Amino acid sequence: MRPSHGDGAPADTLDLGFGTRAVHAGQHPDPSTGAIMTPVYLTSTYVQDAPGDHLGYEYARVSNPTRTALEANLAALEGATQGICFSSGVAATDAILRTLRPGDHVVATDDLYGGTYRLMRQVFEPFGIGFTFIDLADLDAVAAAFTPETKLLWVETPTNPLLKVFDVAALSDLAHDRGAAVAVDNTFASPYLQQPLALGADLAVHSTTKYIGGHSDVVGGAVMTSDDAWAEKLRFLVKCAGAAPGPLDCFLLLRATKTLHLRMERHCTNAAAVARFLRDHPKVADVRWPGFEDHPGHAIAKKQMRDFGGMVSFVLKDDRVETAVRLMQNLQVFSLAESLGGVESLVSHPATMTHASIPAEARRATGLTDSLVRLSVGVEDEVDLLADLEQALDSL
Repeated sequence: MRPSHGDGAPADTLDLGFGTRAVHAGQHPDPSTGAIMTPVYLTSTYVQDAPGDHLGYEYARVSNPTRTALEANLAALEGATQGICFSSGVAATDAILRTLRPGDHVVATDDLYGGTYRLMRQVFEPFGIGFTFIDLADLDAVAAAFTPETKLLWVETPTNPLLKVFDVAALSDLAHDRGAAVAVDNTFASPYLQQPLALGADLAVHSTTKYIGGHSDVVGGAVMTSDDAWAEKLRFLVKCAGAAPGPLDCFLLLRATKTLHLRMERHCTNAAAVARFLRDHPKVADVRWPGFEDHPGHAIAKKQMRDFGGMVSFVLKDDRVETAVRLMQNLQVFSLAESLGGVESLVSHPATMTHASIPAEARRATGLTDSLVRLSVGVEDEVDLLADLEQALDSL
């Protein structure tokens, strides 16, 4: 029986806590069997009694019951009315940018995921869409970057990989005053730590491959919104362009969201311990983590986030790339790999991996040095993570 407040209302219609929504929102026992887990509907099409006379589903590119459950679940976690799922986070970003037309302009953070930068610069800019990349912490500079053609403000917070933090509420007010929509890539925070729509944004974007999936076994993306016009446009693009997630991928993500709140708590406590350990180590020059009181965005992070996240970036005092590479190769618990947000701890080198598509001069201008190392801190035992970092640093 679904949780209720005694009136028979389903759990996803009630004002429940995050953990309860994570477990129950969008999901109901299967009406034909009573199965408590949402089935994986492996079908490409659906039988109709007559043309247009069906049970709500026509063709699997357009919709699938497993996907419907996931979309409702993610919408509930972001405090949105609608969720639209995609085959990847880049596909979700692509769909938003496809709503623009030649001559339109986008203001975006100057520190962002390399795949987003590549999509904007190499795919959409040649079609006549303009992009200005700027430090979104400087509200005066952001305001000056807007033009009459600016239709979208693209925000990452915390950013990848420098972990800058931006004031979503202030940026949303600024953009809306100028007639632009606001999209926030919430991947690094997850819906558990931050809810951009409650802060004024129009769209919350995720690579569900990361913290939402949490187990490094599925690729996906999602956009959550409470704006019906945006939802209609994005669903139309899924239908027309076809970047739809498969039902098994949706099932894996739906299973993963049930433990999102539990995993995020452990990610955050482990990352805090790792950041403090690295800051005190004599071979480390600089550590980026929003939980430090002297982090430029600490006050904002404390205001708009539940905790400071599971990501940590740092630079060694010996800032040669080869030294950073040697450190990463010497780690034993941390695995050298792209991506983030899984239960296992990962280490990567943004300049040659996730952000290699950004020109070197553009990277360095934002502070992304060639020797910066990025950690996705997992849920292993804290003592083992610290011991692994210590032995790798001692080996240099």
